[in-house]
Amino acid sequence: MVEALKKSKKFKGIEGPLVTIVMDGVGMAPDNGANAVRAAHTPTLDRLLRDYPATTLRAHGTAVGLPSDDDMGNSEVGHNALGAGQVFAQGAKLVSQSIENGKLFASETWGELVRRSLAGGTLHFIGLFSDGNVHSHIDHLRAMLLHAKADGVRRVRLHILIDGRDVGETSALDYILPFEEFLNGLRTPDFDVKIASGGGRMKITMDRYEADWSMVERGWHTHVLGEGRQFASAAEAVNTYREELHVIDQDLPAFVIAEDGKPVGTIEDGDSVVFYNFRGDRAIEISRAFEGGADFAKFDRVRLPKVYYAGMLEYDGDLHIPSHYLVNPPEITNTMGEYLTATGITQYALSETQKYGHVTYFWNGNRSGKFSEELETYVEVPSDVVPFEQRPWMKCAEITDKLIEALRSGKYKMLRVNFPNGDMVGHTGNFLATECSMEALDLQLARILPVIDELHGAAIITADHGNADEMYEIDKKTGKPKLGKTGLPKAKTSHTLNPVPCIIYDNFSGDAYHIRPDEGKDGLANVAATAVNLLGYEAPKMWEESLIK
Repeated sequence: MVEALKKSKKFKGIEGPLVTIVMDGVGMAPDNGANAVRAAHTPTLDRLLRDYPATTLRAHGTAVGLPSDDDMGNSEVGHNALGAGQVFAQGAKLVSQSIENGKLFASETWGELVRRSLAGGTLHFIGLFSDGNVHSHIDHLRAMLLHAKADGVRRVRLHILIDGRDVGETSALDYILPFEEFLNGLRTPDFDVKIASGGGRMKITMDRYEADWSMVERGWHTHVLGEGRQFASAAEAVNTYREELHVIDQDLPAFVIAEDGKPVGTIEDGDSVVFYNFRGDRAIEISRAFEGGADFAKFDRVRLPKVYYAGMLEYDGDLHIPSHYLVNPPEITNTMGEYLTATGITQYALSETQKYGHVTYFWNGNRSGKFSEELETYVEVPSDVVPFEQRPWMKCAEITDKLIEALRSGKYKMLRVNFPNGDMVGHTGNFLATECSMEALDLQLARILPVIDELHGAAIITADHGNADEMYEIDKKTGKPKLGKTGLPKAKTSHTLNPVPCIIYDNFSGDAYHIRPDEGKDGLANVAATAVNLLGYEAPKMWEESLIK
C-alpha cells in the first residue's frame, strides 16, 4: 500500500477538477502531405497549441520501456507510462532479454511444452507474424523454433496472423517467403514443421475488449478445427486473396494449409499451444477460449481439445490469464491511481470499448478492477462494430456527453478520458477518414473546454503515441510521401516515432507556475507528476520529473 500524497509547498493547486485528455494516435509532425492532423480543420487544437503552455513528449522507444528508439510506441505502454509516472521494461524487451539469457527456455512452462511434445503431441505456435515489435516479433518465434528442435520436439505447426498494421500494409510476403526458406533449412525427418493456417489480424483471432467475439470464433475454426478455404501455402493464400478482394494485409480472410485435401495442422487432444504475442490486449480473448470450461458461452467452440496452453506473458495479472506463460510481465507499482486513492481523491475514467482498457487496466499498471469502489468510477461507451473508416467520428460525441455530465456532477476531482479516433481510424490507412476523425475530435474539445472553465478547472491534453500524423510512408531523402506503382502515396497504417503534444489548459492559475523548456527529453511518464502538482501535491520521488516549475 502506498501513502497519501503530501501537500505541496510550491503549488497551491487548482480550484476545480483536472482532466487528462488522451488524443489517441495524435502525434506532432511536419505538414508534408502525409499528416492528417495538420490537414484537418482543427481550430480548437490549433488555438491550444498557439495560446497555451505546451511541449512535446517522447512516446516511443526507451521513453516507454521498449528496447530501442527504433521501436514505435503503442497505446498499452503509453498508458502504462501516463498512469505510472515511471518507465518500466516492457513486453518486447522482457521477452528478448529472457530469450538471450535463457530464462524462457529454463522456465517450467517451456519444459512442460517440450514434455507434452515428446509424448507425441504437436507443438503449435499462434501469433502476429511480423517484426512490428508492438504485439510480437518474428525473431522470438524463430528462436523458439530453433530451441524446440534442439530439445527434441518432433512436430510443430504455425498459425500466422498477418499484420499490415504495425508494418507495411502489404508486406506479408516479405515475412512469409524468407520464413518458408528458414523452415526449409530447419526441417528434417525428425523435425516436421509447417505453417498450418492464418489470416489477417483484423479478421480473425485478435479481437480486444470483447468488441467482436466473432473474430475469435473465426480464428478458432481456422486454427483449431482446420475449417476454411484451403491453399497449398500461405504465399498462395495471400496472392489469391489480394487478386480477388484487393484488400490490405490486416483484412485478409482466414486460410487453411492443406495437403491432399486435409488440413496439415488442426489442434488435437495432447497437443500444446503457445500464443506468442507479448502484448495482452489482443491475446486475452483467444486465451479465454482455450482455457474456458463448460461455462464458456462467447461462441460455440464445437470441440475443446485437451491441450497445454501458454501465453508469451501473463496477459491479465489479476484474472491470471492465461494460467501458464513463458515470461514474467513487468511489475508496475506506485501508480498514480494508487496514490490518488490513498489521498482520498475521487477519480473518473472514460472511453469507448476500443480504448476502455487503456484508461483503466493499463493506466493502473496492468491491474484489473479499481483501487477503490467508493472513490473511482469507470465508464465504457460501447464501440460500433463497423470498419472505423465508415464512421470516423466513432463515439467521440457520446464520450463527451458522459464527460461533461461527470464534470458538472461535482463528484470528481481527477478525470481521464481517451478519444480513440486518431489511432483506430489512422490504422485503416484512409487519409480522408482520418482527417474527418480529427475534425470530429476537435469539435469535442471545443465542447469540453468551456465546461472546464465554468468549474475553474484545468486540463492536460496529450496523446499516447503518433499515428494520424503520418498516414503515408515518407521518403527519407525528400521528406515527402512515397509513391506506389499507381502513382498514389503509399498508405502507412502503423504508429509513428513522432513526439506527441502536451498542452496545459488552465485559465485561472496565472503565473503560479510555468512549463519547462522543451528540450526533447521528456516523455509520457512526466505527465503523472505534472498532474499531482496541478492538484497541489508533491510527486512521489520514484516518478519522472514534473513538466511544470
